[in-house]
Amino acid sequence: MTDHETDGGGGGLPGLPGPPPPGASALPPGTYDGTVVLVTGGGTGLGKAIAAEFARLGADLVIASRKQDRLTAARDELASLGGRVRTAACDIRDAERVTEVFDAAQEAYGMPGVLVNNAAANFPVPAEDMSPNAWRAVVDTTLTGTFLMTREFARRHLAAGTPGSVIDVGASYAWTGGPGFAHSAAAKAGVKSLVETLAVEWAPYGIQVNGLVPGLMPHGDMSADIRGNLDRAPDTAARQPALRVGLPRELGWAATFLASPYARFITGHTLVVDGANWQRRAVVSPPVTTVREQLGRGGFTP
Repeated sequence: MTDHETDGGGGGLPGLPGPPPPGASALPPGTYDGTVVLVTGGGTGLGKAIAAEFARLGADLVIASRKQDRLTAARDELASLGGRVRTAACDIRDAERVTEVFDAAQEAYGMPGVLVNNAAANFPVPAEDMSPNAWRAVVDTTLTGTFLMTREFARRHLAAGTPGSVIDVGASYAWTGGPGFAHSAAAKAGVKSLVETLAVEWAPYGIQVNGLVPGLMPHGDMSADIRGNLDRAPDTAARQPALRVGLPRELGWAATFLASPYARFITGHTLVVDGANWQRRAVVSPPVTTVREQLGRGGFTP
């Protein structure tokens, strides 16, 4: 799929309308003039889409990722939208490297006023096949890395006495569980708890902490595993209550609102942008299919 805006379904039902065109915004131009926004996982996919919407509104960006080649390509693309863009190769599981990234950002542009924790690790696997290393790789990146980034951000603002805004990108299976994604679902549940816990701890100091959950928003940087799952489920749009998939810029618009001056009294909240897909229930439950079958795997072999 390349043009997701026309990917409709549902036997002629209208579904939810498509969004405004790229470049549109509900916020006034220059909303983020003079604001430094740090986005982890900002070199690809949804992280880059979020960074792009902040850039359009005047933000100076620091995009962080483990792979410098992706960051370099994203920097050139994002710089064309306005504002300055700095890249930082960073493994967010490394507390010392996290500190170095914030030091570099602060030296270059000033202290980040907005942190978007988008970086995560994920791949589908039946729980019985999951190795300890696979578990640690996902939980350490998604949960521990998010905490380390958020802690560093807050420490600097607490010391300076300045307000700030944190957005943690989550997943709807933090509420529901995620068969095939036990590691990621557990980690994202932890991220949701961090949002609700830290919002209370830091609101007295002027620091907001919110969550943002994307629905199905296909993009060119999806992993082969995730893409393979989609390819095994034809008529993707018809399987969504909205009768369409989401567009990455719709997540970006939500992020820019949550961190904006117009959302100052919103904290501890997780906003789900998925066309009600995670709340879908059938009148008659479909037949049960095991996770192994859904992932195209044979029987379990110890």
